[in-house]
Amino acid sequence: MKRLLLALYRTRGIAFVPAMAILLANLFVPDLIQDAVARRVWIVFALVALAVLLLCFALTLFGHRLLPHREPRRVASPVRGRWLGMNSPATKVPSHGVRLYGQAYAIDLVAEPDGSARPEFGTGGAMRAVEEYPALGEPVFAMVDGVVVRASDRMRDHRARSNLLGYVFMNVESVIREFGGPGFIFGNHVMIRSDDGVYATVAHLQRGSVEVRGGDRVRAGDRLGRCGNSGNSSEPHVHAQLADRKSLRIAHGLPMVFEEVVLGDSADPGDGVPRTGEHMIAGCEEQLQDDRPSEQGERKPSV
Repeated sequence: MKRLLLALYRTRGIAFVPAMAILLANLFVPDLIQDAVARRVWIVFALVALAVLLLCFALTLFGHRLLPHREPRRVASPVRGRWLGMNSPATKVPSHGVRLYGQAYAIDLVAEPDGSARPEFGTGGAMRAVEEYPALGEPVFAMVDGVVVRASDRMRDHRARSNLLGYVFMNVESVIREFGGPGFIFGNHVMIRSDDGVYATVAHLQRGSVEVRGGDRVRAGDRLGRCGNSGNSSEPHVHAQLADRKSLRIAHGLPMVFEEVVLGDSADPGDGVPRTGEHMIAGCEEQLQDDRPSEQGERKPSV
């Protein structure tokens, strides 16, 4: 029984779409059916769709309790320098509010190097130019050794959603993106299958910046591309996650920690991920010695 429930939990996102489509169609289809038998058949379809929809909601709320416990996996940091953690699993799980698309333990990272200002949320227009953000164009690196199984970089880098109006627009836009599937949410991204079957993804990469293709063998620390603002993103940032499947529609997220990074007010590197609103320094030892992070208040999250 547990295996069946786990299988249903994994595929809940796929089952939700046709069930919702049938229920929406039920608003007008019965009026178009003249035959009594056909109408009864349609009613059965609609009731089944309603049952599936309710099951999907129940699984979304409680299904994660069936998942086995996993210890965090040590991976290389996907960025170098001084970055701010947002939507962090060190603060809450699921970090992005949902477990869909393997995002349960995902983290967003925005660049805040010393001497380079990052625009404050709520200042300026609703949609700032992405060139104003220091993360744009920063190199992004492989977190694990493995083989590239997915690499895309054709989506444009749209303008930032930089105040409340822009943020509302982004959330409305995200509903439309959902119809296109996870690729339209993640934007340009690279996924690597590690030698032990874990799938590491970095997302929202800059258009035309990806340096690898499917089938390429990479090592942790190899440059994959550059940070951009493609997909469902409020500003240029790197979205990083581990999952247990290649298909993001059915993937479960896996916990991770970055190797040898400096977090918050710590003076020494160690393993971990920054909390939401906490800085992280990753990179060469000289930078870790010369550049110490400081805490800042939480800002509007990236996605």
